Amino acid sequence: MFENNVRTEISALGEFGLIKKLTEGIVLKHDSSLLGVGDDCAVIKAGEGQCKVITTDMLVEGVHFDLSYTPLKHLGYKAVVSNLSDIYAMNAQPEQITVSVAMSNRFSVEALEELYEGIDLACEKYNVDLVGGDTSNSKQGLMISITAIGVAQESDLVYRNGAQENDLICVTGDLGAAYMGLQILEREKRIFIENPNVQPDIQQYDFIIGRQLKPECANKELAALRIAGIKPTSLIDISDGLASELFHIAELSGIGVIIYEEKLPIDQQTFDTAIELNLNPPTVAFSGGEDYELLFTIKQDDFEKIKGIKDIHVIGYCTPASEGMYSYTKSGTKLSLEKQGYKAF
Repeated sequence: MFENNVRTEISALGEFGLIKKLTEGIVLKHDSSLLGVGDDCAVIKAGEGQCKVITTDMLVEGVHFDLSYTPLKHLGYKAVVSNLSDIYAMNAQPEQITVSVAMSNRFSVEALEELYEGIDLACEKYNVDLVGGDTSNSKQGLMISITAIGVAQESDLVYRNGAQENDLICVTGDLGAAYMGLQILEREKRIFIENPNVQPDIQQYDFIIGRQLKPECANKELAALRIAGIKPTSLIDISDGLASELFHIAELSGIGVIIYEEKLPIDQQTFDTAIELNLNPPTVAFSGGEDYELLFTIKQDDFEKIKGIKDIHVIGYCTPASEGMYSYTKSGTKLSLEKQGYKAF
């Protein structure tokens, strides 16, 4: 399956192209394996009408986090949240996690206790059990791999491929804050390296830095949808950026999209910081990753039900696939939507 005499750079495929290349020949052998690669979680039949959903995510020092400005306690918390968000993105409830850590000898027992304190706090907040894992030595740096396990009735599960023409496109919370928080942290790091006597000036950026270092899952909004009797037609969490996630839903569902930039929920601090750094706020909302909000579609008939739910925003609608992927600026200019967002390779 892997025989190839021509060298292809991983960066030429990107993260999702690489996953597709490596897994396209895999055939599921068990009836209990309902869904493998291709969504936020794998789905395994666990009993009469009930399913387990499973996801794994790995964080690598120097790639996904920088310990010069990321406290280990925050890192542990964020590592858990990033996995639980995938469980919620299947319309399921997380129940257990396992944690595997590889660390170099520069990390002390006390440092790892701080990391696990953050992990424990996230487990406590989201009512999740830490049930196992592994530890290993690393030649360089720190790596964290978390597997999260959730549960749902098979009839309640929502996948990425269910969006239909004329469905409304919705997001929870606000967008772009985590990305702008990262930009401020990186800026202050550069200033410190140039002049260690300069103290970081970050108090006015408390919201966006908090969104970067200690994100939360959109589980309350998901619960509100259930109470309102709304089941999304498609669902995904926003980890790599809104635009990237829109393309996932569109490609798997066979639809196009229209997004209205004036409808994008952008916090005032995010907006002001983007302007300060000469960035376009809608572009930040489209391309900034690590929001861990939910992107989903609903039937138009559910619009009245959703209107009163806090922190849920309708930002556009689904069109025929032949009409493509577009956004409208506040001035009414129609722009082609680009597949922008976090790139792993």
